[in-house]
Amino acid sequence: MRRRGDERGRALLDALLEGRSEPDLAARAASSLGLPERGRYAVAVVRAGEGGPACVALEAEGLRCFRRGRGERETVVVALGDLDPAALTDLLARCPGPGGIGPVADGLAGLGAARRLAEVALLTCPPGTAEIVRLEERLPAALVVSQPELAARLVSDVFGPLLALDPADRALLVRTLEAWLECGGSAGRAAGRLYCHRNTVLNRLRRLERLTSRSLSRPRELIEMMLALDAFTLTASQP
Repeated sequence: MRRRGDERGRALLDALLEGRSEPDLAARAASSLGLPERGRYAVAVVRAGEGGPACVALEAEGLRCFRRGRGERETVVVALGDLDPAALTDLLARCPGPGGIGPVADGLAGLGAARRLAEVALLTCPPGTAEIVRLEERLPAALVVSQPELAARLVSDVFGPLLALDPADRALLVRTLEAWLECGGSAGRAAGRLYCHRNTVLNRLRRLERLTSRSLSRPRELIEMMLALDAFTLTASQP
């Protein structure tokens, strides 16, 4: 009977994660799982097979969590209680990533939306990285990955001439732009990160401006460049 009860609880949790809105679904899940219907919950989506260490870390902190497999990804539902969502990133970072965390759901009925947004957050992790990220920290990139057709058009319009370059040359310019942005627009700090002279960074950025016909000193054009960079890195095919 206990096994049947556990299976019923898991089935109800899956239904909530799928975003189903049947009458009393959240209440039945709360009763079956022994959880508050209106509690604070977070949903993380991680690479399949990596949720085990995460749950061990979460349970060690006195948090209840549930793991559910979804193809190549694994969904982790966490009953937050009073925990700051930012602290959840550190706890989940104890397992290999990548992973995405959705916004806090106010009750079990919000798990479906939280799961969808956690998957979007996961998509903002560049290939080859192992970071755990929160959606709130990646909203511009999340907008890009949520619209792949528009993202591809953005890359074509902004980075078109850049895509025609030799791959090594293109990668050098892209990495320079990334470093400059990560360093808050400081050419000197970017030069230190790239192990080159400050003037080298400035020359590469000016070349990038000529190729894209956009100025990094104009806010609107800078935003276009930043979004195009996210699109190029996360969604566009890179020949």
